[in-house]
Amino acid sequence: MKDVVIVGGGVAGLAAGWRLRHWDTVLLESGTRVGGRVRSERRGPYFMNWGGHVYAGGNSSTAWLLNDTGVDSVAVPGSLSGLAMNGKLLLKGRIESYPFRIPMPWSSRMGIVKTGAKVSLAVARYARIVGRRPGESEASRQQRVYSFMNDRSFADYIGDLPEDVEALFKPTVTRSSADLDEISAGAGVGYFSLVWNIGAGLSQSIVGGPSTLTESIAAALDGRVQLNSTVDEIVHKKNSVVVRYRQDGSEKEVEARCVVLATPATVSRRIAVDLDRDVREALSKIVYGPYVAAAFLTNETERQVWDDAYAIATPKRSFNVLLNMSNIVRGYERQRQPGSSIMTFSPASLARKLLELDDDQIRDTYLRDLDQILPHFSEKVVEAQVQRWPTGAPYCFPGRGKLQPTLTRRGGRVFLAGDYLGTLYTETAIGTGLTAAQEVQSLLATERQCSPPIRLAPAVPLN
Repeated sequence: MKDVVIVGGGVAGLAAGWRLRHWDTVLLESGTRVGGRVRSERRGPYFMNWGGHVYAGGNSSTAWLLNDTGVDSVAVPGSLSGLAMNGKLLLKGRIESYPFRIPMPWSSRMGIVKTGAKVSLAVARYARIVGRRPGESEASRQQRVYSFMNDRSFADYIGDLPEDVEALFKPTVTRSSADLDEISAGAGVGYFSLVWNIGAGLSQSIVGGPSTLTESIAAALDGRVQLNSTVDEIVHKKNSVVVRYRQDGSEKEVEARCVVLATPATVSRRIAVDLDRDVREALSKIVYGPYVAAAFLTNETERQVWDDAYAIATPKRSFNVLLNMSNIVRGYERQRQPGSSIMTFSPASLARKLLELDDDQIRDTYLRDLDQILPHFSEKVVEAQVQRWPTGAPYCFPGRGKLQPTLTRRGGRVFLAGDYLGTLYTETAIGTGLTAAQEVQSLLATERQCSPPIRLAPAVPLN
């Protein structure tokens, strides 16, 4: 019997696997690689990226995991708040000045000022809500964040807006993979808080690309990771859990004292058949929004307009942000190296439109828009790959806060982990993976301590 089976090889499952590496564990992943929605590939000094791109620093679970695994990260250099809209590209200056530098009617400018002031007041309230209070657990803090302005959508909160005003606000909110009428008002405000204070939040880039972390952990687990292993059912026994799965066409099962279930909520509900009914019902209510991402590798040899930018919001385009993934190289190099790596990201309704197209059509759509923002960009492209995420990211919808106590209630030998249990995506995934692993360790250590000693039979004389 194993100590632990970890189901799911995304960053939550891998974080749990890392913390539990000194126990007898196995990690089952249904896909052909680890990492889940974290995916990058090295290309010389750069990396192409289709998943997470910035990570938490400071006193965070992500920072702890990076440090403990020996994976390097650096502060993201360059501009984090570029804007390309109505034919104008802005890469420098204060964000507050952007509405007055982008071509638009004066009525729209005044609408931006009015709506911006309203959101700014809410961001100030959110800042007081989100902070950890003395002696408070992370679960209590997360519950308070979920409950903040959770009774209506962001669209209801800000009301009807002129086209340019709505277009300018959309990229920040829809990065959640939800549209303005789908995400809760509090969650939308939280995204503005995150973007306006990025230095205090998600500000780190993993050296070599985010898959450096996931692949390093998988390598360290050394044979414990089983790919192409699709779990069909997880069932409690009296003092153990049975996991039934399929691998390479064969039906298998493994018994363990505990399970860390680090799969999307939709999968967790389906395979964990004897979780409490209210927990399975809460899992069924988690909503995921889609997104599409593409990575472009270029071969230019001269300095480019995007060199000093990291993130550029792109309202009214087929993607809502473009990210300069080569920016980490640009910020620390002495002489400009040839080429760049650019990522485009399309969430929510933008993704739904693109998912109806094939990969070549998506790529061509992206390149047409990129050429409008960065003239002649397509002429420099030497490689382009599209990644579809139909079940992309969980988002906080109105009423989501009511589910949290049920989802985080502990009981039995199956411990949930994943980004759907919090509001910080990768940070939540890693944090819940580590927490689940810690609770498993506590249970296993207690049971080992309480186990009766093994009594040896008396020796039989030879003569």
